[in-house]
Amino acid sequence: MLLAAGGGRRLGGRPKALLEHRGRPLIEHAVRSLRDGGCGPLHVVLGAAADEVRSRADLAGCVVTVNPHWEGGMGSSLCLGLAALGATDADAALVLLVDQPGIGAEAVARVRSAYRSRASLVAASYGGERGHPVLFGAARWADITVGARGDQGARAYLREHRDAITLVECSDVAEAYDIDTAQDLRRLE
Repeated sequence: MLLAAGGGRRLGGRPKALLEHRGRPLIEHAVRSLRDGGCGPLHVVLGAAADEVRSRADLAGCVVTVNPHWEGGMGSSLCLGLAALGATDADAALVLLVDQPGIGAEAVARVRSAYRSRASLVAASYGGERGHPVLFGAARWADITVGARGDQGARAYLREHRDAITLVECSDVAEAYDIDTAQDLRRLE
């Protein structure tokens, strides 16, 4: 699942999904990382400028859900995405954020390969620090949505269940930086 609903408040209201990276919208790179990392079907949660994202980005093969409450933060997008997946036979959700172009298919594949059961809880780590992508077994979705509020997403849930998390070191294949501010834009080519 790709969370790509944010409006880029700290970027002057430029939706992150539409930021240019290597000549294409940033969202396409994230979709490719998930697909090439072995994930599917791909669920994408849009929000800010959803119509423009759909018209400018190639989201072929993706199940797109639009979050009408995207301004409330990542928590509502996570809940909406998990609800969409709940209507399928998916055993887990591997969650990637659109604003982390340094995380590619290799990190996605590593986290995905650590799945063991519908109770799995897996996260990439960078120098021992938990990061994205994160994999949530389906048995955990209901509890995650209870606490997913505002910009926190699943942060509180992950903190409460840190002993259950399988950390998968990815610092040798990915960089876990975010594109949040105008200064961060220099990381995009």
